[in-house]
Amino acid sequence: MVSGEIDAVLFDLDGTLIDSAPDLGAAADKMRTDRGMHSLAPACYRPMAGAGARGMLGVAFGITPEDARYAALREEFLNNYEQVMSQRTVVFDGVPQMLRELEALGLPWGVVTNKIARFTAPLTAAMPFFAGAGVIISGDTTAYSKPHPAPLLEAARRLGVQPRRCVYVGDDERDMLAGRAAGMRIVAAAYGYLDERIDIGQWGADANIDSPLALLPWLRTFRS
Repeated sequence: MVSGEIDAVLFDLDGTLIDSAPDLGAAADKMRTDRGMHSLAPACYRPMAGAGARGMLGVAFGITPEDARYAALREEFLNNYEQVMSQRTVVFDGVPQMLRELEALGLPWGVVTNKIARFTAPLTAAMPFFAGAGVIISGDTTAYSKPHPAPLLEAARRLGVQPRRCVYVGDDERDMLAGRAAGMRIVAAAYGYLDERIDIGQWGADANIDSPLALLPWLRTFRS
């Protein structure tokens, strides 16, 4: 067993455990082509995939949530995404092995994502390794989503562990903000969707990892 310092590990979903960028980008790009606009390369969407609808609509149409058109475009995007969300999405290399190692260490794990349950539930049900998750918190499970700490605190509560004895792993700055606000240790996943213009060293994480399996040596430093 891992002793006192860390009792559970929580993960973001998109860009941390699964690579859903191709399906997210396809959903947004269809909105462009439906309007007679030229298609964008998948590489254009990928760096913003971790930001969900906000990121995809920003790439496709250059708008932010403050734009008057945003709500309607977001709903169209979500409807498109629901039709394709399992077509190209895959688990990142090393994730199943990493999760098996966590279980061997006696560490429960779970997911805290801003993806709403409408999508989280079918996606995780379709991937067998998620059966080992002790908790899955979606973006609409609590009244707030990340970067608010509420979803992380709810995950810790459901796992029966103290937040200060949890680690949160994510690939977006809002993950780091949420984890820190919840009083957890935070680990930045640099292997997801980040492009070279983003300096994760500025996020103030307790560790930065370049692959899922790189989490394990860091966790083992907390063993007695």
